[in-house]
Amino acid sequence: MDKRNPREWLCLKRTVRFGETDAAGVVHFLELFRWCHETWEESLEKYGIALKDIFPTNEINTSQLDVALPVVHCEANYFQPLYVGDTINIELNTEKINESSFILRFKFKKNGEQIGTTNIKHVSINPITRKKCALSKQINLWLYESSLNF
Repeated sequence: MDKRNPREWLCLKRTVRFGETDAAGVVHFLELFRWCHETWEESLEKYGIALKDIFPTNEINTSQLDVALPVVHCEANYFQPLYVGDTINIELNTEKINESSFILRFKFKKNGEQIGTTNIKHVSINPITRKKCALSKQINLWLYESSLNF
């Protein structure tokens, strides 16, 4: 993986599975948010950030993390339904708002056509005091390099 090419860590390809659909046979709306988080996690891993350094796990206590990154706002737009077997591309774009928050913007595409979007805002907080704090050095660097044109 070439860390100089953000496209390699900001795009994910996936196929819709039966368990992700509802009784009408289309993807359940919540799946888009799950796919967003999976795309973000995969992006961090491909970039070289260990997930255990960002998210609480059973290996470490949350209080040992420097920051927590809760979601404080999310929204989605659905332009077309998705069905079992559809292959989609998920493109991730980042926007740093200030020293303690950022937005992850996702575009969902099928056959090159945009079929949905989501925006998810995160705020960096101290996991003990629950007060806003500066983003970690790792996240800041990932945000900066992710915002470079590709």
